[in-house]
Amino acid sequence: MPERHENGRPAPALLPVFRPPRPRAAVLVLHGGQEASLRPARPWQLAALRTIPFARALTATAPHQDVLVARVRYRLRGWNDEHADPAHDTERALHELAEAAGPVPVVLLGHSMGGRAALRAAGHPHVRGVIGLAPWWPAGEPVTHLAGRHLIALHGDHDRVTSLAETTDCVRRAHGTAVRAGLAVVGGGDHAMVRRHDWWHRTAAAAVAHLLDPDGTADPLPEESYGTDGFPVL
Repeated sequence: MPERHENGRPAPALLPVFRPPRPRAAVLVLHGGQEASLRPARPWQLAALRTIPFARALTATAPHQDVLVARVRYRLRGWNDEHADPAHDTERALHELAEAAGPVPVVLLGHSMGGRAALRAAGHPHVRGVIGLAPWWPAGEPVTHLAGRHLIALHGDHDRVTSLAETTDCVRRAHGTAVRAGLAVVGGGDHAMVRRHDWWHRTAAAAVAHLLDPDGTADPLPEESYGTDGFPVL
């Protein structure tokens, strides 16, 4: 069964990693999972552990050190068809964040299934942008709710779990709706982001910093990433 407190309510969905006294912005990190599973999600599962270095990189590079960094706790391991359980958990984490920190701008950073949950939850009024790491964005995944938001994807060309072609299609469909939609192909990158892991961590953290402080932090991706034809291999 999913983890619950003694009062019977679900455990908090928001798991702060770095919590400044007065945050001006926030980043939520969402890990991967399975297409279908009703087993409880646990923090020691590999999918959850893989996102810990990203949270650490974010706390080290967050502009001005007044950015709250947190992970999202899922109730279940699976997406589970129309139930979209991790997306609902992400929305719950955004609600808890608003109660704790107020209406601060938020960037959602999601790996694999977490990228899909981030994309689904992007319609929340506090979300400024979504960054998908080897995201699972199936054909036809909705993008109309991205108006006023940024979308960035990093996807390895050696990924054998999620589809680079589907990620490319999603980014292209977001053009004209999102403020900006971009994709960079990670040369030699695999789904687990083990190959060139330092690049993944550094670039993801820099992309988050840029979305939160576009005037003071350079975009780590080249301008070609935001076109509609060939996307660069980095």
